[in-house]
Amino acid sequence: MTAAALASDVAMVLAAGLGKRMRPLTASRPKPLVKVAGRALIDHCLDKLDDAGIARAVVNVHYLPDPLVAHLAARTSPTVIISDERDELLETGGGLVHAQPLIAADPFFCLNSDNIWLDGPNNVFHQLSVAWDPDAMDALLLLVPHARAFNYRGKGDFHMDGLGRISRRRTGRVAPFIFSGIQLVSQRFMRDAPEGPFSTGVLWSRAIDAGRLYGIAHSGLWYEVGAPEMIAPTEAALTRD
Repeated sequence: MTAAALASDVAMVLAAGLGKRMRPLTASRPKPLVKVAGRALIDHCLDKLDDAGIARAVVNVHYLPDPLVAHLAARTSPTVIISDERDELLETGGGLVHAQPLIAADPFFCLNSDNIWLDGPNNVFHQLSVAWDPDAMDALLLLVPHARAFNYRGKGDFHMDGLGRISRRRTGRVAPFIFSGIQLVSQRFMRDAPEGPFSTGVLWSRAIDAGRLYGIAHSGLWYEVGAPEMIAPTEAALTRD
């Protein structure tokens, strides 16, 4: 697959979190540098971007930023641009807004730096690109059904109707789809955003109310790697698969 087949050749990689659930491994290193199957988590992510033909990745940093910045400087592909949040942790939504001048693409991919996944018949970035409709969508989320999610212990995040429009899980209920941490986002998604730290969920809620938040189901496998005990089973699964 070539970059020309994609909706964008730019991605925002969210890598500024404190990694509290990954302690004690994150006591002395940022979570994106925790290794799974011999590779840092962020390298798993950037390798996928590179394989898809995405040329530029904007990566935000906050917690223990210096070793992460040095690690990223050693990469040649994709080109990495640092969005510096040393002064204040802006959360996912605030991080997007802060990095907006560096992204300079519409739409662009956005993904968490701790994602581990295996593609199905299609590369996930191609899958999102094919489904993208800028006239109807502010954001398009890659969602994982429970049967394809490993190490996951939650109740799901979203429901999805026959047209792909998504809504949130109701309190106390189970939802059939889990957010993979990967999405395709328009610049419109961030219009009139709050200032300072805030969650991307604020923007999702606004898009849901407008009928402009959509999803597609991931056709491959997805592994949650949010805590130390999830690393070994993920490594075993990757070796097996």
